[in-house]
Amino acid sequence: MSAPLTSLADAPIAVRPLPARTFWGRALRHRSFVLGGALSLLVLVSALLSLVWTPWSPYEIDIASKLRPPSAAHWLGTDSFGRDIVSLLLAGARSTILVGIIAVGIGLTFGVCLGLIASARRGWTEEIIMRFSDFTFAFPAVLSAIMLAAVVGPGMVTSIIAIGIFQIPTLTRLTRGSANAIWAREYVLAARAAGKGKFRITIEHVLPNILSILIVQATIQFALAILAEAALSYLGLGTQPPQPSWGRMLNDAQTLLFQSPMLAVYPGAAIAIAVLGLNLLGDGLRDLLDPRLARER
Repeated sequence: MSAPLTSLADAPIAVRPLPARTFWGRALRHRSFVLGGALSLLVLVSALLSLVWTPWSPYEIDIASKLRPPSAAHWLGTDSFGRDIVSLLLAGARSTILVGIIAVGIGLTFGVCLGLIASARRGWTEEIIMRFSDFTFAFPAVLSAIMLAAVVGPGMVTSIIAIGIFQIPTLTRLTRGSANAIWAREYVLAARAAGKGKFRITIEHVLPNILSILIVQATIQFALAILAEAALSYLGLGTQPPQPSWGRMLNDAQTLLFQSPMLAVYPGAAIAIAVLGLNLLGDGLRDLLDPRLARER
């Protein structure tokens, strides 16, 4: 029979384990993730805002108002055609986001599928897919855009296809390497011993365990797609006038660098903000989604 309690101090204290931090709790403490998310959100909101409102029409040319300095009417001034710079930046964000999303979507769709097939099938199938990836690496986005422009003409579709094709081998190699590591795990060997087929194991075990890696890589590829789209538009192979584009704004401003240098600074800063935001976001996601790094935080 236990001894009676003489005071509350003698009562046993139930010790409960502290709950683990939630993902968003850790994310809000991660400076890289917060800053990258804020910059990326700024670009996304600008693109969405341009769908319903811009200070002026980005397509309207007013030669009488060309090269106006910043004012209450035109917050960042006007370009050599009299178009409002703010309106061009907002509409250019829309073109950039559209090209990036579709191009990365193409790269993810084909790259992930080919990488998973190569990892699951092995043998000649893996060899053929990897050699195809090596062959595709020989055609960077600019070269692919030049060839496509020669056949179907320059435009947004040309840049989307060229950038998407260029991203396929990178994502194929990443998926195949990550999946190979999962296929060697004990729980996958147990699933094979239980009679599960390769397709079912790929869907139920391999893909979910490499999803975090693919998400992080997608943000990095998105940043590269933005740079590629700006480069192609600058060269005249991407988005065509009158559709605004940050790369085309740089092209239009190159002849006015000494007369109005800010015309090149504004789209250049927009590209830098978008790329920096996505890179910081990807770096933050890598830290948050990696179990080893997450425990350290």
